[in-house]
Parts: sequence; C-alpha cells; structure tokens
Amino acid sequence: MNIPRTIEWITHTETALIPGHIKLIDQTLLPETLEFIETYDIKEIWHAIKTLQVRGAPAIGIAAAMGIAIATQQENEESTDDIISVVDAAVAYLSTSRPTAVNLFWAMERMQKLAHNNSNLSAKELKIRLIKEAMLIRDEDAAMCRAIGEHGAALLKNGDTVLTHCNAGSLATAEFGTALAPIYVAQEQGKKISVYADETRPLLQGSRLTAWELMQAGIDVTLICDNMTAQVMKEGRIDAVMVGADRIAANRDAANKIGTYGVALLAKAHNIPFYVLAPSSTIDMATATGNDIPIEERASEEVTHGFGKSTAPDGVKVYAPAFDVTPAELITAIITENGIREG
Repeated sequence: MNIPRTIEWITHTETALIPGHIKLIDQTLLPETLEFIETYDIKEIWHAIKTLQVRGAPAIGIAAAMGIAIATQQENEESTDDIISVVDAAVAYLSTSRPTAVNLFWAMERMQKLAHNNSNLSAKELKIRLIKEAMLIRDEDAAMCRAIGEHGAALLKNGDTVLTHCNAGSLATAEFGTALAPIYVAQEQGKKISVYADETRPLLQGSRLTAWELMQAGIDVTLICDNMTAQVMKEGRIDAVMVGADRIAANRDAANKIGTYGVALLAKAHNIPFYVLAPSSTIDMATATGNDIPIEERASEEVTHGFGKSTAPDGVKVYAPAFDVTPAELITAIITENGIREG
C-alpha cells in the first residue's frame, strides 16, 4: 500500500517524546491534493474533527487522544493536579466536536482514566505517559484493523466484487482500515478482488477518498452514484457488501454514514451478504439499540453548496443527518478483530 499514515505523533528528537506534535492528512483536500496538517494546538484538532479534516470513527478517536496529549504538553505548570485538570478540560472540549462515533469518547475516557490513576507521577512523567498512551491507541488500532482484514478476507474468494459505502479504509483508521481491510489482505493473499464504491453524498467520501486510496493500492475500483446501487446489484455485479460503523449498539444495530441503511435493504432484497466491520471499541454496550444512538446533523450548506457551488435554490429547507442506523436483522455478520459474529 502506498498510502501515508492518516495520523501520527511526531517527536522532535530520537530520545524524547516531548516536545512533539500531531501530523495528519487533511482529507478535505483529497483527491486533488495530498496535504498534511501539523499542529501543537488542541483547537486545531477540534476543528479538524468537526470539519472532517480527520474522519472515520477510529481515526477521530486517535486524534482526540493525541489532542489531549498536545494540551498537556502546552501546560508549563509543574503540578500533577494541573495536568489532570488540563486533561479533564480537554475531554470536555473535544466532546463537543462530533457526537455519533463512540470511539471518540472511548479514547478520551481511556486517556482521562490514565491521568487520574497516575496522580502519583510528576507532571513531566504524566505528560509522557499520556503521549505514550495516545501512541498505543494508534498502534492498537492498526493491529485491530489488520486482524479485521484477516477475518474478513476469509469470506472473499478470488474474483469476488465488493460494494462499499463511504470510506472505511486506511484514511479512516490508524492504518489498513476496517471495511477495506479484507480487500487489502485478500490482495496480499493473491486474490483478485474488485470494488464498487458508492460516491456517498453529500461530501463524497466514497469518490474522493475510497476510490483514491484503492487506486493508490492498485485495487480495481469502479465508482458509482449512490442511486445506482440497486441497478448494479440487480445486474449481479456484487458478491458482498462491506461497510464500517461509527457505533454498534448492544443489540447489534449499527450506525454508519447516511445511506448505509438503504444499501442494507437493497442487499437483503438481492440476497447479498451485508457485513459490518469495526474494532471492538466501536461496540457500545451502554447503548441498548440503534434508537438510542445520537445522530449528528450537519450544516445545510453541505447539501445546498457542495464544495462551494450552489446546487439548490436559496432558502430551501434541508434535513442533513450524517448517519443512519442499520437494524441488526439486515446485518449478515459483524466482523471485529476478535472474529466473525453472525446472526
């Protein structure tokens, strides 16, 4: 794969983690420009999450963890209590960025718990522990994605064609992706797998991101408009659907990018297996059903002025949920790093 890491911690010397900064791909500029944001500022991380410069449930969790580490690095006080207060404030601040992806809150809770459980450390020692924890969250996600890919690849045979919606590839995670991971692993195994990518309106994550990264990896990819999915399924072009998730409820309902529910209904109608792939951190046992998952609403301009061009009459009313929920009964199996769970 010729895809750079979505997000990483950059150290300034070989022997110390402090000082350091965050480097991430600005995904709003793809596919035209591959450009990186390098920052020392938690406000820039909040903005990156909110505006989708970094996006994908695992990736924004990593960004939040590193954002907390960045906030403590800017704290010059020597008191450990001051560092813990900075962590608490950073968690409260970053929690206001996006509400749906549970990985964001999972990662921040992990960082906050570490801070409170290590109040015996010096301020500098605690800062370093927090940086190491954020890097560990990134590395663990990469390993989980690899495992997801190995489990998912077992479901694919040579010559299969997979349809995917939105982007759940390496750009949405530490590395490798979730829904695209089985395709990358299958490629390593010598299988020839093709992909149909829904464009994924209104922000076109499928056309801008999924198609771009698959082409970078040498995967055969065909781009289609969202409303073409039923036709390509009817024509027998699709062997399986693989999508990611931003939150999976205790009953296995899964929230993913808006349009996923419709794809699941179409897959059911055409007797095509529909797989949800995500790290186990995406499963939220505190959320009973999909009805309890908070659904983010995006700005109307994303629909009426896509990428700066007006495509609707001035003043028209807009409803713009960013996600929908696919009921468990439409999901053939959920694939995590721990294996394949059917039914």
